[in-house]
Amino acid sequence: MTAILKVVRYELENVLRSRWVLAYGLFFLVASELLVSMAGSGPRALLGLVNLVVLLVPLVTIVFGTIYWHGSREFTELLLAQPVQRTTLFHGLFAGLVLPLSAAFAVGLSLPLLWHRSLDRTGAEILLLMLFSGVALTAIFGALAVLIGGLVEDRLRGLAWALSLWLLFTVVYDGLLLFVSVNFSDYPLEGPLLGLTFANPVDLVRVLLVLRFDIAALMGYTGAVFDKFLGSTLGTAAALLGLVAWALLPGLLALRVFQRRDF
Repeated sequence: MTAILKVVRYELENVLRSRWVLAYGLFFLVASELLVSMAGSGPRALLGLVNLVVLLVPLVTIVFGTIYWHGSREFTELLLAQPVQRTTLFHGLFAGLVLPLSAAFAVGLSLPLLWHRSLDRTGAEILLLMLFSGVALTAIFGALAVLIGGLVEDRLRGLAWALSLWLLFTVVYDGLLLFVSVNFSDYPLEGPLLGLTFANPVDLVRVLLVLRFDIAALMGYTGAVFDKFLGSTLGTAAALLGLVAWALLPGLLALRVFQRRDF
């Protein structure tokens, strides 16, 4: 545990010196402040922030994580030469990557809403759900970035893989859902649509957040399907567990690759 804390502390100090993290937090701070000022209420501002969360958080996390993981290879090799277990080192490096990004996101998003006191009870619940979702996406795409860093040695190729995964989860996958909804509308699609949504953490977060604003009717048939399941307490709990599982799966794969990699 002491070794993990030392690695995490060093990584936190190193990452926090990065302009990426500072710019990332400032962007959400400015965006949240502008939306609160223009919308006049917390829930409306949060609705405007949904797309920023589901698009920008994965993009920044996977790109920054891939670049940073490749850039810290010499430091990783130095630590591996010390009497430190690979599992301990991996957990320290991963936490040092995810924690600063999560903190920058959470502070930047919530601070304007709190100092303007623009949240009622419903808005506070939505904010907490959005913060959890953003942190979950940070952990998921941070794990994917570490996995790419372990599998691809060349930095440019790793960056290309990172951008490709981001496009797959945020753009291509939505096209697949639309194709299925339109071309198979005569068939019962409740189960397949829910399964496809759980298979993509970005879509899962998007649907989970949008349903909190009671605008499922604007999503048509798919909105009714999602509202029936994900709008319930059991459905919300299942979605949150799905996000946790999404963070664990690539994280465990990345750990396996890290343990077997010959540095």
